[in-house]
Amino acid sequence: MVLDLVVIGTAITLGPLHNSAFILLLSSRRGVRNGLAFLLSWLANLVAVIACVMLLTGGSPPVHHSTPSTAAVAAKLAIGVGLVLYGEYRRRRPPRPPRPPSWTGRVDNASLPTAAGLAWLLQPWALVGAGAAAVVDADLSTLSDWLALTGYCLLATLSLLAMELYTVWSPDVAQARLNALRTWISQHTDQLVITLSLLAGLALTAVSIYQLVT
Repeated sequence: MVLDLVVIGTAITLGPLHNSAFILLLSSRRGVRNGLAFLLSWLANLVAVIACVMLLTGGSPPVHHSTPSTAAVAAKLAIGVGLVLYGEYRRRRPPRPPRPPSWTGRVDNASLPTAAGLAWLLQPWALVGAGAAAVVDADLSTLSDWLALTGYCLLATLSLLAMELYTVWSPDVAQARLNALRTWISQHTDQLVITLSLLAGLALTAVSIYQLVT
């Protein structure tokens, strides 16, 4: 479970789309507050998914190779294969000129609820679903699994947290550097999406196959 959560959490935190949107929010009129609303909503989504899984499992992992256990691994395998196929599709697709999404022009006047809703919209739900499938194996009676779940949520939120704190501590320097980062991300979005999809997909596929056959 821990290896799965590290792979998934890393892929989530490095995603280009939500990071670009977050930088735009930080540059808006109520940047720090909008960023905090986005960050808290993002974290709340992750916690809510984990809580739903824990309610279904009762906080105890299913027996190895039982129907629930196999279903969870199969779901994780399907998501891994899907990510690989999506990454390969994006790699083979003819390059297109980068175009900012239509909502970017309205971010400057975004309200706190809008910023929070944007976090929900931009959540990489395929990876979050893979995380939910991995969390099925969590045992809430052990401290190590509590730490693993906490670490997963923090890792998946790490890039947002770092940018929020950077903006609070050094607003002028942070704005210039984060805008430069957003420009770089916009120029390399396809490469980032392809790389993350292929690496995360291959890792999830390999681990899931191993779990099914052992």
